Amino acid sequence: MPNSTPPVSDIDLFDDAVTVDPWPTYAALRDLGPVVYLPANDTYVLTRYEGIRNALLDWEAFSSVNGIGFNPMVNEALTGTSLASDPPVHTQLRATLTENLSPRALRGLKATIDTKADALVEQLVNKGSFEAMDALARALPLEVVADLIGFTGAARHNMLRWGQAAMQVIGPMNERTAENFPIAGELYGWCSSVTAEDLQPGSVGRGIFDAEGRGDIPPHTAGHIIHQYLGAGVDSTIASIGNIIALFAAHPDQLALVRENPALVPAAFNEVLRYWPPLHVWGRRATKDVDVEGLRIPAEAHVGLLFGAGNHDPRHYDDPEAFQVERNPVDHLAFGYGPHGCAGQGLARLEAHAVIDALARRVGRLVVGPEVRLPTNITRSIDELVVLEVVPA
Repeated sequence: MPNSTPPVSDIDLFDDAVTVDPWPTYAALRDLGPVVYLPANDTYVLTRYEGIRNALLDWEAFSSVNGIGFNPMVNEALTGTSLASDPPVHTQLRATLTENLSPRALRGLKATIDTKADALVEQLVNKGSFEAMDALARALPLEVVADLIGFTGAARHNMLRWGQAAMQVIGPMNERTAENFPIAGELYGWCSSVTAEDLQPGSVGRGIFDAEGRGDIPPHTAGHIIHQYLGAGVDSTIASIGNIIALFAAHPDQLALVRENPALVPAAFNEVLRYWPPLHVWGRRATKDVDVEGLRIPAEAHVGLLFGAGNHDPRHYDDPEAFQVERNPVDHLAFGYGPHGCAGQGLARLEAHAVIDALARRVGRLVVGPEVRLPTNITRSIDELVVLEVVPA
């Protein structure tokens, strides 16, 4: 069956205006077709839910090797990590990464995270007004991950800037990427030289070095795995918690539904992730000519997965522009799917569920100022969100 050439668009995915407000762009690309070629980025983007989900599942055709980033330097730097590998190498590396992030392993953390989140929310509600990103969205994940991995000293102090830079440099070689490469290099250098003794005894980080010592993972890969906890996990969780606050401020009726029925907490977070996924785009490399609904992506082409476009695809979700916590979209694309599904999603869920639960119990309504968003390459995060008033529950 002959394949057709995908439509072409002059859109630049990493234009400042697009990264700050991508929704009109996502809709325009979805309308053009399931695959659209963007010469500005030399990338074939998948725009609709089914195509994105299928690509995430088909790692043999849509490879992560030399493909997740939008510039060759970052793809080279990520070589050998589980993010940038495929089975069977990926399977071995991911097993150690997820060993400490399984539901069973995380069960013991739930009470601690719930207590931390509730104390933070109680303190902020009592203040009445606060800057929500620093005071809550950044504060909770940074503390949780630092304690989990066992970061001390400079690593703990630099977690935020390292984590943000690690995501920025996945973009194309634009000004944002160039500015952040030296900072990401600090993280890479630290992860290349870190030893078990640099991490707190009894921490997950120490456990990763133990796995390396047993031969469960290849030599000299413990640092790469620790890099992923920080590089891929912190920034996206911060973005998600910021989105929780902003969306419930904008939709107090949805917060009221969770207050009336606390069992909706997991469903509410799924809807936050569907409505505003924390990642703008993620890369793959086509290993062969691939057909997507009759449109051909050529072998060795770079492919971009637009999670937000897929999550708002009306072919899959009814009334996708509505924020509805009772929807419970368990099949959203924000955590990926298949072999490369987000390894840290269990920890992210614990943190987000704790925040939603605390907000629902303690807050009747949040009055917020405008969301301040800065242009970014990969993670779509609110930079500043001032809570002007808290109406207690």
